[in-house]
Amino acid sequence: METDKRKQTIKFYVAVTVLVLILIIIAIIMIKYEVEGEQNMPFKLSKIIVVSTAEGVEQQGTDKKWAFNIFQNNDIYFYIDKNNEYKSEKQMYIDSVSIENIEVINSPQIGEIKAYMPNSSEGRMYSYAEDSIVDEVLKYNGATRSDSRNLKIGNQGGNIAIRFSNTGIGKYESNDDEQIVHDGTLIKKLEKTTDDIKFTVNFDFIIAINKNKYKAKITLDLPCGDIVENGTANYEKSDMKDIIFKREK
Repeated sequence: METDKRKQTIKFYVAVTVLVLILIIIAIIMIKYEVEGEQNMPFKLSKIIVVSTAEGVEQQGTDKKWAFNIFQNNDIYFYIDKNNEYKSEKQMYIDSVSIENIEVINSPQIGEIKAYMPNSSEGRMYSYAEDSIVDEVLKYNGATRSDSRNLKIGNQGGNIAIRFSNTGIGKYESNDDEQIVHDGTLIKKLEKTTDDIKFTVNFDFIIAINKNKYKAKITLDLPCGDIVENGTANYEKSDMKDIIFKREK
């Protein structure tokens, strides 16, 4: 009888030990997922390119030789490639790519930040029309090839674009300049510095693949260089370790 009790006790402690080990393993897996996210997605964000500069948008109804509203522009390009290490019997394809929940978390000392989608009409890549402003969501749908102007991304990989503009830096008027160079040096004419226009923006970046959605938070410090002195700045990010994608439930 005593032997049976001892056996039951041993079985109980073994079961408890196994249960505790299982819970520890599950906790480790969950923590690892929170830290590292999805490690083997069918498609991956491979590169982000930022081009920062400025331009003068012509004012109407003035007798000045030069009269501009100065906009500081940051064009962002996201490149999504097929992950050749991902193995599946199903044909994988991109349903859509979305930029959502845009938030300026550090505002510039001067100006107002607005997000713009590419312009579908001929001519300029971007228009400052009200209907080009991204209020909530910018969505690119999967297609046979990428076409930013019509908000299409190749369903086997491609690229999308968005512009973040500071539209309230100031106005520049002059009769003296022989010519005007439309780049970041325009801001110097207003006696402003790069520190005056720095800001930080973040947003959700969502890739929908075969009806499954993968979301990451992306944060960008803009502009990406000293455009007031250099005119234009470029930045390329190819190390995506700090951008963690997680499957949406």
